Amino acid sequence: MGRYDGKTAVITGGSSGLGLAAARHLVDEGARVLVTGRTQETLDDAAAQLGGRAVAVRSDTSSLTEIEALAERVRAEFGTVDALVVNAGIGSFDPFDAVTEQTFDDVFAINTKGPFFTVQKMAPLMAEGSGVVLTTSTANQTGWDALSVYSASKAALRSMARTLSRELLPRGIRVNAVSPGSIDTGKLEKEVPERAAELKAAFTASNPMQRFGKPSEFAPAVAFLAFDATFVAGVELVVDGGDSQL
Repeated sequence: MGRYDGKTAVITGGSSGLGLAAARHLVDEGARVLVTGRTQETLDDAAAQLGGRAVAVRSDTSSLTEIEALAERVRAEFGTVDALVVNAGIGSFDPFDAVTEQTFDDVFAINTKGPFFTVQKMAPLMAEGSGVVLTTSTANQTGWDALSVYSASKAALRSMARTLSRELLPRGIRVNAVSPGSIDTGKLEKEVPERAAELKAAFTASNPMQRFGKPSEFAPAVAFLAFDATFVAGVELVVDGGDSQL
């Protein structure tokens, strides 16, 4: 018997990285999980890894039309949802002077607008006592170079953990945030290959634990906020090896 037998969860951006780790943890504990992503090949691989209790759906979190279609697919698959993990997001490592309007709009569309409307469209499907978990970032409270747009988009999301929780608590829905720090998902190598080694060395040196975290160390925090923390609302749980706290 798994800890979350009979529970259902939706994880946006769940086909790779932190989202996939969270999905794997929940599936291993008995939950049925629907994950989303934008790349079919990655989704197919995630579905193969997660097995029969998981459904992988292509969906672009920057598109309101696709968010609405996702809600209908979730209704068809699950009926009601016990946990919504809003994890889809993109990075931006652009120096202030190099930021373009397109970059700004793209980052906020995926990291801020998309999560807001995902919660809005999914809330009618969420069971009383359910939990929403927003993936923020420790960048929302630090001042790293070349992260101004990304950090601002995540700071807005952290604010939503409070405001959306206040609005949804009367429906019995808790909203919280989990804030990862330096966790090794291979994202730096994909997004900024020319700076990946430099950035990883800097992040490792600044971390009290002198290492990167593992995706498997992020997943239990998501599960805790989604299912177990029944008297917790509006908080941001930091998973960063103490980097932003010590």
